[in-house]
Amino acid sequence: MRMRAFQSSDINQMVSLFYETIHAVNARDYTEEQLNAWAPQDEMDAKLIKWKDSFVRNITYIAETNDEIVGFGDMTRNGYLDRLFVHKNFQGQGIATALMNKLESEARKIGLTKIETEASITAKPFFERRGYQVIEPQTIERKGITLINFKMSKRLISE
Repeated sequence: MRMRAFQSSDINQMVSLFYETIHAVNARDYTEEQLNAWAPQDEMDAKLIKWKDSFVRNITYIAETNDEIVGFGDMTRNGYLDRLFVHKNFQGQGIATALMNKLESEARKIGLTKIETEASITAKPFFERRGYQVIEPQTIERKGITLINFKMSKRLISE
């Protein structure tokens, strides 16, 4: 696996990875109705444009194996972890850990002392193992459907 910075040409693979992963991996914790509200197929084209802009602004890393994107993560410059996704066929191989190690290291380099995120039910145990604390559970609404996630944060210690 190779880790590298985001390039604009990555966006199609990243959006596809997001949709496929949500509908496959998160299906163990959310209903089909919730998954369709969270990652509706009819929003893919809009995400290509909107996400590309935010990936350029944010600190964004790609995990790649054999020229295939197998994971990605991005964080704002003020420490909000926006997205962290690993391809449905590459779960449990340390990709999310490698991405988070890189993002947390970058956060320290720019002087951040804390990272915050909103973790799904599925991702919550991963973040807890990394030292993230639940601030509060949240009920969010997407397309009239409610979903549970968790506002979480981690204090960064200098390396």
